Amino acid sequence: MDHLALAVRDQERSRRFYERYFDFEAESEPREDGVLMLHARGFSLALGETEEAISLPSFLHFGLGLDSPDEVRAFRDRIGADGVEIVETWDEPDYVSTKFRDPDGYVVEVAWDSESAARER
Repeated sequence: MDHLALAVRDQERSRRFYERYFDFEAESEPREDGVLMLHARGFSLALGETEEAISLPSFLHFGLGLDSPDEVRAFRDRIGADGVEIVETWDEPDYVSTKFRDPDGYVVEVAWDSESAARER
């Protein structure tokens, strides 16, 4: 998978959020269809502005794996200090995770787990 399309209420607000916390870089202008593309680490987010209410099932989330438990904890502390709503945290020996809401209510997870770390070695 190499991209995710998100319906957002305020394209600029979402752009700033994903640039700040995930180092995405936005293309200079939205495409002809109004979609703004953001890119980072070979992955793209397509932000399409909508007036419709955004309704999400509780299980829906997407995420990013980090290299160590300490990176996840530092990320959790950073977003918490910035006032981002944290919805769930796990801090176990083999799994460290933080789930939080983006400006439109999407749940995003930043995590590390020992099995993934072992496969990458």
